Formats: sequence, C-alpha cells, structure tokens
Amino acid sequence: MSAARTEDAAANGGGGVCPEGGVTVLRPTDLSEMLAAGTKEVHEKAENTEFVKDFLKGRIRKELFKLGHVALYFTYSAIEEEMERNKEHPDLAALYFPHELHRRDALARDLQYFYGEDWQDQISISPATQRYVERIHQIGRDQPALLVAHAYTRYMGDLSGGQVLRKVAQRAMKLPPTGEGLNFYQFDGIHSAKAFKQLYRSRMNELELDSLTKQKIVDEAVLAFQFNMEIFGELEEVGKTLQDDVLDAAPVHEAHGEMQGDISQCPYYAAKMAASGGSSYICHLAMTVLKHPSGQVLLAAWIAALAGLAAWYLM
Repeated sequence: MSAARTEDAAANGGGGVCPEGGVTVLRPTDLSEMLAAGTKEVHEKAENTEFVKDFLKGRIRKELFKLGHVALYFTYSAIEEEMERNKEHPDLAALYFPHELHRRDALARDLQYFYGEDWQDQISISPATQRYVERIHQIGRDQPALLVAHAYTRYMGDLSGGQVLRKVAQRAMKLPPTGEGLNFYQFDGIHSAKAFKQLYRSRMNELELDSLTKQKIVDEAVLAFQFNMEIFGELEEVGKTLQDDVLDAAPVHEAHGEMQGDISQCPYYAAKMAASGGSSYICHLAMTVLKHPSGQVLLAAWIAALAGLAAWYLM
C-alpha cells in the first residue's frame, strides 16, 4: 500500500471508532484502547530502565548502540519473517505493510556501516534476544494473531519516537548528517506518520477478534515489553565493562528542538495534561520549568521518553 493511499484511508477513518459531531471516539473494547490500559504499568517500568534513561540524556556508548542494533536486527528479522509467512491470515492481512514498516534491511545497512562489509560474521544473537526471537517464531507457528502485539509494539513505537532518538544518537556519536548508521529510524515509505498511525490503529480495531483473543494480544504486548527490558538489562551489564571515555554527551533539548512531529498528538501526553488540571495548567508549568536550563533538559527528556517508548499511546 502506498503512503498516499494510507493517508487517504486514515483520513476516512475506520472500524472501531464512532464519529460524534466530527470527533472520533474510541470504545473501551477497541484493541488499541485495551492495549493502552493493559500495558501502562509495564510501559512505565521500561521507560525507567537505566539504558533508556542514559540514551535520552545523550549518554550513548557507541558499542552499546551497535549491540542494540544487533538485537533489533534479529528481532525484526523474526517479526518480518513471521508476518510474511502469515500475511494472508485473517487476523494479520490488514496489518501487512512491508514497504512502509519493515526494518530488517534498514538495520542491515546500519550494521554494515558500523561493522563493515563482513558485519554478518561479526555479530551474534544474545541470550535475551534469542528468547525474544524464539517466542516470536513460536506464536507465528501456533498463534499468529498474537503477532499483532509484537508488530504494533515495535513498529508504532519506533515510528513515533524515531526522529527524537535519531537526533540524540546522531549528536552523541557524531554520526554523518546524511544518515549513515541511522537508517533504522528513517521510514521512507511513510509521508505522514500521524496519518499512518491513525490508519494502523483503525485497521487493528477492525479485526474481527473475540474478547479472549484481544486479551491474549494485550498479555502478549506486556510480554514483548518484558523481552525488551531483558535486552536493556543485558546492555546495561555490558556497559559496566566499558570505559567512561567512550561516552559522548548530546543535549536532548537540542535534538527535541529539531524533531519532526507533534508530541501533542500523543493521547498519553494529553491524558497527563488532563490529570494535572488541564492544558492551561501544563502550559503554565512548562513555561515555568523552561525558564531554567536544567528544566529544559528534563522536560525535553520526559517528552522524548513518551515519544519513543509509549508506542501504543501514540496515534
């Protein structure tokens, strides 16, 4: 499906939403809403891991970044292999977007940049990544509907926060502005991330799933987060063996300032605002915090964390 068609489809709405006075209203039984509620706790745990917090502060060890890309390469290879094998399955066909979403080839280009032409001979799968990959292949064989959880968790999260994280990584590791080493974050087949995410959620909510299957998908999404946290833990252990002089600080507020996208489109961000007393209160608080340089960094890091990690909240 072309990017133009995805934007048109998103603009036309889809199943699982109810137009009321021109406002799209989601139902609590929609899969996207069930994922938001069911993964909130584990999402908060994931965004507070040391690896993620260091990344968002611009404290990026290049070796860990490379190993993280290796883990992503094996993970996406498994997801895309199973999505390809099950592309005609009734619970997956509507979510099959190889041109727009697939990341394996982009990650291969990044790994070639970091490791050289013989990159495939230099990388190996870690124990935590191996467990993640085995789970993906298992459900691909036995319960294909659960692949929805892994695809949605990974693709929507990376699409939503990719531009912020790309800028952070580029500055911290002084990578070329032409994008070498950062192809993973570039979705060339998607012209409007907002429109595509709307389409994807609409397609997901249109799936004819019973309540039990929906709950299994939510449980699988929680498991996906846990697998990712295990990988973060592995990287943290590797990081303890590295010298501090390989760190390159990159101001997150500078990366956020150049980000393409609109954080206000994040429903989780909007919910935070409402819970704190409405948008006017948040605007006032933000202006107060932004008067101080340290506050600028903290606020930008918080926004980046929401953008990069609250995948299912970003529609």
